[in-house]
Amino acid sequence: MMILEMKVPSPGESITEVEIASWLVEDGDYVEKDQAIAEVDSDKATLELPAEESGIITLKAEEGDAVAVGAVVCLIDTDAAKPEGSSEEKKAPAKEEKKEAPKTVEAKTSYATGSASPAAKKVLAEKGIPASDIKGSGKDGRVTKEDAINAVPSMGTNTTGGSRGTERKKLSMLRRKVAQRLVTVKNETAMLTTFNEVNMQPIFDLRKEYKEDFKAKHGVSLGFMSFFTLAVVRALQMYPEVNSMMDGDYKISHDFQDISIAVSGPKGLMVPVIRNAENLSFRGVESEVKRLAIRARDGQITVDEMTGGTFTITNGGVFGSMLSTPIINPPQSGILGMHNIIQRPIAVDGQVVIAPMMYVALSYDHRIIDGKESVGFLVAVKEALENPVEILMDNNPKKALEM
Repeated sequence: MMILEMKVPSPGESITEVEIASWLVEDGDYVEKDQAIAEVDSDKATLELPAEESGIITLKAEEGDAVAVGAVVCLIDTDAAKPEGSSEEKKAPAKEEKKEAPKTVEAKTSYATGSASPAAKKVLAEKGIPASDIKGSGKDGRVTKEDAINAVPSMGTNTTGGSRGTERKKLSMLRRKVAQRLVTVKNETAMLTTFNEVNMQPIFDLRKEYKEDFKAKHGVSLGFMSFFTLAVVRALQMYPEVNSMMDGDYKISHDFQDISIAVSGPKGLMVPVIRNAENLSFRGVESEVKRLAIRARDGQITVDEMTGGTFTITNGGVFGSMLSTPIINPPQSGILGMHNIIQRPIAVDGQVVIAPMMYVALSYDHRIIDGKESVGFLVAVKEALENPVEILMDNNPKKALEM
């Protein structure tokens, strides 16, 4: 009898464990070689695990389990013959038995009924749920640790007759990693936000004039990201503290600008990095933004592509946000938030005019950046965006856009 042990492959450098997101087959199923048998979550993405050989599978890990890279997750009996007919029909009765099992436990009541095991008591105390609210699935109706973990606090008495469904779902590994980092930022940085506003009319005028030709020539759109990225690169060169980071009692400064771009992906927020943005043209930035956005959308972004940025740009405006205080992306010291563009009346040379205005916000770590640098940086970004031809294009838009 030949039993093949299937181990967790390494999804990438520096990743030591993955999580079984879902099994796509059941214990005892016959699997074909290369058939996807599980979805596996890592910090970077979800991967499909293909069967290495055909045979009867025995699962060795449960959904939600964290499994070390190289650990055995299932066994495949490669000598097993392919069963005749549907394997689903065979398994149906076993499934029914599983469902019925807890009911036989509940018949007998004793002193243990409704009382919680010590481990369950601890979990329930943390959740603030009384043991009497839970139907125990343990021996004689005892409340087990698993019952306590799965218990959801009562949501009050329902008098409306409406739906009261609640789902409890473990966060993906990526989401948990992001959550952990965000809490760390709040606790370990002295975060402040400074605001300004930008009249986007000059950029609107440039895009109106050049965007058709730009797209036809370069195959990418002339968006706002290239203007913002190049304005940020210039401002970072003027105020290097904003491009620095804390490391214990030391300040680390960089002579390059790696700009992280927050993009929304299927698994939540991803922050891929545009490397050496100081060397890129408008076309270079737009091409890189498009490439990274497609990789994020398709769940192909790797940890390496989201590591090592020196400053972040995030655009809440795409979701309709007027104003927000973006949260720093550690270990960076600054993040620039873009917002939606609204036609607003402003004063120009003593006259009220309507202009497309955008609020911009810079959140920064006050441990390393003072008010002078943070405000100066944001004013420098505003100047470049309001005078793009002069400041970002050297008074030659055609050359800057490679027309």
